[in-house]
Amino acid sequence: LMQNLPSERLGIAISAIAIGLYSVPPYLTFSPQDSRIPLNQLFASHLPWLFLHALPSGMALLIGPFQFLPAIRNRWPKAHRQLGRLYLLCVLAGSCAAISATVMTTAGFHAQVGFGLLVICWLFSGWQAYRAARQGRFRDHRVWMIRNYALTFAAVLLRVYLLAGIGLMQFVPSISFDELYVATIWGSITTSVLVADWFIVTRTER
Repeated sequence: LMQNLPSERLGIAISAIAIGLYSVPPYLTFSPQDSRIPLNQLFASHLPWLFLHALPSGMALLIGPFQFLPAIRNRWPKAHRQLGRLYLLCVLAGSCAAISATVMTTAGFHAQVGFGLLVICWLFSGWQAYRAARQGRFRDHRVWMIRNYALTFAAVLLRVYLLAGIGLMQFVPSISFDELYVATIWGSITTSVLVADWFIVTRTER
């Protein structure tokens, strides 16, 4: 199914699947030691909320690339619609859980603002995509889905930037991990938004 995808879309699909498979399994154990991020010891429910966010969000990350496959969208429109509904339900569930997880984060106020903005935009773009599809405005639906999945894909960019930043910290020890983490949050969101709208303007048929 993916053999006819342009190289950049294939790269997005592979990296999304890889990060999804990397990020979600540790939370399935419900072990604090396996958490990918520091847990807030003031909230015993921090880990369960992370699980409730990670599982549907990871599923959305995995489902998303298949929704942009012409082979599925054109040959099996019913499967495309069913996967789309499941994807948007995952976005809704992941967003709701993210609200609590954001309140409990140990990364501070600037991280909370970044994650909060991401959740709002994630929900809004998902709603606009669903509304456009229901009204038969399929070009608008595609535009909003591109924006929505770009925000989903911010989870991939966050981890890529974080790994690069950790490498940079070896040469610039004055950078703290908390500063790096906040920078990667905002950097991943900004990059996702700008690239999505660049793609919409330059590559999407209007």
